[in-house]
Amino acid sequence: MPDNTDMAFVVVQHLSPDFKSMMVELLSKRTAMDVVRADDGMIVEPNTVYLIPPKANLTIFKGKLLLAEQDHGRGLNLPIDIFLRSLAEDQGSKAVGIVLSGTGSDGTRGVRAIKEAGGMVMVQSAESAKFDGMPRAAISTGLADFILPAEELAGKLVQYARSPHATKAEHAALSQGATDLDRIFAMLREETKVDFTHYKPSTVTRRIERRMTVNQTHDLRSYVRLLAQNPRELNTLYRELLIGVTSFFRDPEAFKILDEVVLPQLFEDLQDKRACRLWVAGCSTGEEAYSLAILCHEQMEKLGRQLDLKIFATDIDQHAIVTAGNGVYPASIVADLPRELREKYFTVSGADYQVSRLLREDIVFARHNVLGDPPFTNIDLISCRNLLIYLEPVLQEKVLDLFGFSLNPKGVLFLGSSETPGRHLDAFETVQAKWRLYRSRGRRLPADAGTQRTVYMPPGAPPERRSMPGRVGFDEGVFLERLVNALVGETVPLALVVNEQMEMVYSAGDRADLLTVPSGRAQYQVGKMMPRELSIPLTTSVQRAFRNEEDVAFTNIVFRHRGESCRFHLRVTLFEVRRSQQPLALVLLEEGERDPAVPHAEGQTDEVFDIEHGVRQRITDLEQELQFTKENLQATIEELEASNEELQATNEELLASNEELQSTNEELQSVNEELHTVNAEHQVKIVELTEMTNDLDNLLRNTRQGTLFLDENLEIRKFTDEIAAVLQIREVDIGRPLGDLSHRLVDCPHPVQLALEVQRTDAQVEREVCNDDGATFLMRVMPYEVAPSQSAGLVLTFVDISQLKHAEAELAESRRQLRDAAQLARMGSWEFEPATGKHTWSDEIFAIHDLPVGQVLTPEEGINFYAEASRPIITRVFTAACEEGTPYDEVLEIISATGKRKWVRTIGNPVIEDGIVTRITGAFQDISTLRGIEQETRPVTEDSDV
Repeated sequence: MPDNTDMAFVVVQHLSPDFKSMMVELLSKRTAMDVVRADDGMIVEPNTVYLIPPKANLTIFKGKLLLAEQDHGRGLNLPIDIFLRSLAEDQGSKAVGIVLSGTGSDGTRGVRAIKEAGGMVMVQSAESAKFDGMPRAAISTGLADFILPAEELAGKLVQYARSPHATKAEHAALSQGATDLDRIFAMLREETKVDFTHYKPSTVTRRIERRMTVNQTHDLRSYVRLLAQNPRELNTLYRELLIGVTSFFRDPEAFKILDEVVLPQLFEDLQDKRACRLWVAGCSTGEEAYSLAILCHEQMEKLGRQLDLKIFATDIDQHAIVTAGNGVYPASIVADLPRELREKYFTVSGADYQVSRLLREDIVFARHNVLGDPPFTNIDLISCRNLLIYLEPVLQEKVLDLFGFSLNPKGVLFLGSSETPGRHLDAFETVQAKWRLYRSRGRRLPADAGTQRTVYMPPGAPPERRSMPGRVGFDEGVFLERLVNALVGETVPLALVVNEQMEMVYSAGDRADLLTVPSGRAQYQVGKMMPRELSIPLTTSVQRAFRNEEDVAFTNIVFRHRGESCRFHLRVTLFEVRRSQQPLALVLLEEGERDPAVPHAEGQTDEVFDIEHGVRQRITDLEQELQFTKENLQATIEELEASNEELQATNEELLASNEELQSTNEELQSVNEELHTVNAEHQVKIVELTEMTNDLDNLLRNTRQGTLFLDENLEIRKFTDEIAAVLQIREVDIGRPLGDLSHRLVDCPHPVQLALEVQRTDAQVEREVCNDDGATFLMRVMPYEVAPSQSAGLVLTFVDISQLKHAEAELAESRRQLRDAAQLARMGSWEFEPATGKHTWSDEIFAIHDLPVGQVLTPEEGINFYAEASRPIITRVFTAACEEGTPYDEVLEIISATGKRKWVRTIGNPVIEDGIVTRITGAFQDISTLRGIEQETRPVTEDSDV
């Protein structure tokens, strides 16, 4: 990696809390960049490498590194995920996550966060990783931009960093390339039938830039040409734009509120209804749908009720739908799912987890475009999280209209943490604002509900209402509205439809003087929109009607309006409540005189309205309602206090359990580090043992000697091929007792007898033996030592010494012949080393001097045996031989130890090495007889000459 990339590198490892890391020193030898250990508050500088310290979690915020002590009490600690998530939040599209060799699944959730923020993800290929757990988990997400060996990732990273699309100027230029962007949208629409025109421009542009960087195209027009020529790249871009980042129980606090507040209320409202319908829009790879299914099953188990659960999980990405339908997820989900839920709703399938059939049968996965396909109906809960943020406002409004149409009254809408209902907020009651949970106030038709469309039916879904082919379009809602307006205009001045919350749902008639909108935030409470004199009787009559479930009528309601006394008759009629509809009431206001005694057609007599009595009744109702609220509040406080005590006790137990788990986790981590160290040592030992085994095999094979290894029971453990010259043995005989085998030795007991002797005495036995071919072997039987003074078996070796025996015989014969010749010639040999003064004679020389063989003599003592006349000569030539390396050959006279005079021939031959005389070898021969013969024949020779 070059040292001038202007990038900062943060290395996050799994470190032992007790082991001192040497990574700073190791990396400093490999790069010219500064390598430092991260400190709290350190500002990140370019061309610098930062290393996480032990026992800490590392995050980044506004370009600063922050350290926090690891909290093992909160469960599995994943430092890589923690840092990558903070990096995605802090740096957005500038973040690059690189997952290298390592065990476990740490980094998988961080990779998802970086991808969602628009960053780059690189992963070392599993084949090149020493530990492939983390790379395989990251690759299984399908979010990696590059999957390469570690040495090739560096070049791709440099190319990405130096890409022109990384600068803001290029980003702005790309955003202005409207024509080319339109071409891309057109190609995508033609290929995938999905229109991305109204998607957030920043999201679309950022993801197109990343594909341009990956393909090394430097302008948008070149990328358009690439898309036209490469359908695979067009499909990749489509997948990139639809990237879904999800996980099991994403935002755990939101799911906790679902479990504790929303679902219990939802199931209680269902009452005798046996079917519960949920819709997960934009389900991606299915984790959200399965999470809701788990919560529903857990809730039904708590309540002891069994509902017909049906979850519709839809997404526009067919590949994601296939993945979700299979229900197979990598091992990294262990970080998102509690152990008890994994064991209950998942089965282990190799290295992955398979969702149980119980959950998969409750969910229908289908490809569905929420912007173009008709919505599902009669839905009790819709989960659409982090989809609206990618759409422009016009599409957000359309989607929310459809959701309002799909939800049953009191149905729940579950949005992402950055999404709101917007202008549709009045249609929903807020359940939990932080986690975007809303409850529908009633059925609302979508903006385009008047258009008849064929309803999309996903596989396995129950039949829904379909448009009838060949039938002329008929808008029932518009027809009824026109009918009501015509009738109201003929009978009463004003008709209102209100719900239990006193909110106006519909109005007919033209009495703007009676019905006004108060200043401030728009409100549709009829009690605040009517004059005070009408507000009290209207509110009282509507509440009484809903409370007693009967129609209410008042007459003689008098009040002054615009300086005149007006008299009104009020009638409240309840609508028939149908399935999945909220209760509504019709309020009719009629101006004029009427005889209170005249009954209506339905037999009801109007009640004369007494304003004082109405006010008193209203006050009484409010007091009762207040008292009821106080009692409920007091009961709630008591329940909360009891729950608080239980939670406090539970919290104390959890704290104790957390402390125990933390201690256990630290011990396990320490043991894990030790095991890793031991494993590394074992790897080294295995290599050494392999090398030693190879050396031993080669040694045994190259020595070419028969070797047999026996265990404590004298059973064969191992042997070399050469042992076949002695024993009748084959490979299948391993494990058989030695006594079961026949041998080829001649005049020798069975080797098992010698083995028993050595086993008994623990002493080595060595002897020469012969086989039936006449070959001679040196047999050794030795204990197999495994420790000092401890043996575990025997080793038998048979060395072929046939040639050695022949050589010994020949040498002995040569020595005998040489000895006989020396005796006949009365000649001996001698040797002298000047450096040490060592002087050796052969036996013949001792005999010439009449000395006992082996007597130790110095050179001076040897010279003293020479006669007076010969002594100076031998001294001179011997000294010259020792000092100058001059050889000599002299005939001199000696006097033996017994006083005999003898003539000898002495020869000295110096041996010179590196200019120095290292030794002198010589011969010594008794020539007295030859000398006598020579003296006797000399006169005769002289006379003959004369």
